[in-house]
Amino acid sequence: MKSHNRKTIIVVPTYNEKGNIQTIYGKIFKAAGGCHLLIVDDNSPDGTGRMADGIARKDKRVAVLHRHGKLGLGSAYVAGMKHALEQGYQNVIAMDADLSHDPSNIPKMLELARHYDLVIGSRYVKDGGMVNWTARRFIISRASNLYCQWVLGLTQDDCSGGFKCYRADLLRKIDLSKVFSPGYSFQVEILFRAVRAGAKAVEIPIIFVNRHVGESKLNLKELWEFGWTVLKLRWLAWIGKV
Repeated sequence: MKSHNRKTIIVVPTYNEKGNIQTIYGKIFKAAGGCHLLIVDDNSPDGTGRMADGIARKDKRVAVLHRHGKLGLGSAYVAGMKHALEQGYQNVIAMDADLSHDPSNIPKMLELARHYDLVIGSRYVKDGGMVNWTARRFIISRASNLYCQWVLGLTQDDCSGGFKCYRADLLRKIDLSKVFSPGYSFQVEILFRAVRAGAKAVEIPIIFVNRHVGESKLNLKELWEFGWTVLKLRWLAWIGKV
């Protein structure tokens, strides 16, 4: 990556996203050409990492972080965020590789990041929503958010969404070395830690589109981990460890 532009980096974890990576790369730089992109690949069997390397060879705004196996979404984000801090970026945007998050929202996020520590792409505020979701998935998502609000006292409408823009100063306050959630529960943990760190946060409406290519990684194990993580965070807060 060129060293003269360290303002914003977009972190995109991948595992078997060969069918989406080229498209999301194109959409990101169409929306935010002045940013950098870090693809964090967990040794995808389908060759996503090799395809990402090909993109990086042609575009110096792109870098690839290869990990030795499927270590989880949360740990991928933490690895990407640590890279961003080490390299001196001012803003870190986290988003999915499966085209669920529309990169056209990035400019608005960055504009708001001038005034807020955390900008959340929210499915549950006015004008936000979901497309191609089953009733079962909607119920699980809604129940999960209500659970987070009840147990952790969070006031955000979307506690589990993955499309966020963080200011680097906030990530330093959080202390990423203390984040323990390896999977999807990372989303609520990072939000809770941000709130506990005094983050000034704002939500903007997004339309979340269910993936068209590839398979969702959400499963019963991830849901169980999510529930347990929320309880653990409540306990850690009670004993003053977060």
